[in-house]
Amino acid sequence: MYSKTESFIKQLVDERKIPGISYAFLSKSKQYKKVIGLKQITPFEERLLEDTLYDMASLTKVICTNSVILKLIEKNKLSIDTPLNSYLPEFTDKLVTIRQLLTHTSGINPYIPNRDSLNQEELKREILKLTSNDSRGKIVKYTDTGTVLLGFLIEEIYQKSVHDVFLQEVIHPLKMERSFFYNFDKKEAAPTEYSSKRGLIQGDVHDPKAYVLKDHCGSAGLFSTLEDTILFVQMMMNGGKTVDNTTFLSQKTVTSLCQDYTDGNIKKRSLGWDLIEKNKHTFLYHTGYTGTFILMDIKEQEGLIFLSNRVHPHDNREEYILLRDQLIEIYLNETTNH
Repeated sequence: MYSKTESFIKQLVDERKIPGISYAFLSKSKQYKKVIGLKQITPFEERLLEDTLYDMASLTKVICTNSVILKLIEKNKLSIDTPLNSYLPEFTDKLVTIRQLLTHTSGINPYIPNRDSLNQEELKREILKLTSNDSRGKIVKYTDTGTVLLGFLIEEIYQKSVHDVFLQEVIHPLKMERSFFYNFDKKEAAPTEYSSKRGLIQGDVHDPKAYVLKDHCGSAGLFSTLEDTILFVQMMMNGGKTVDNTTFLSQKTVTSLCQDYTDGNIKKRSLGWDLIEKNKHTFLYHTGYTGTFILMDIKEQEGLIFLSNRVHPHDNREEYILLRDQLIEIYLNETTNH
């Protein structure tokens, strides 16, 4: 059914564009999953395993942070058009709303001087001092800063580290037993980039801000497997019900994610998710910098999960983005035309 998509994925590995890839096609009650290539290529080659852990990077945003925020909205503990400052007074800008953070329309300038020299407390303090500009609510500009702030908000509400909240509210309820933020064997993770500063990064988060913020970061930090990611996507495609038919999110909440929440912006975004429209189908889409993405049509219950460590050992980002977008176009054509 997805022969062209699968052929292109195989080509990415055969041509050594990416060391190895774990991927799955999901269709209603069916699933097809496969692992190809290498887990790492330096300092020695090691084959990819079915339960290899991946640095999920920004997929942490949609799997964890977004899920918790949606739960809080369902419980009427948050209102999307209320300013963040109302819930998190430490954030000094009184105009940026929850909706704007979720849709990347906050207009916040994320630049922090000397960011790489700051420790955890200093970095958090500087992020809380960031301010928005007049593009607020008008222009979609993707940045991880909004989700970092939402992580701080979650900590304020739950009074515990955001990673502990993720385990409590997302990972355990979804029975994602091979998903971690800490306390796991780092050698089971696919290594990412070889950094001049950090050496070969393996089992530690690749993202520099998340590396400093550690368990207080809502934008990255999750390590997970293909099997566990399938559990999350199945829940979304099953209208918020887990594999054991427990309600994780309401059907209404999940269905509502297929609409544009940017007030008619040219670049449409839902709450936390990007939106792709193809042949009258609406897909929820999100990527992770390290080489991961989820693409799903929750109405038709079709999905593609793609996990890789494409930054290993070097980050060829521009070439990868072109190849990734080509892959997605092939998949969209196959899934919307069959």
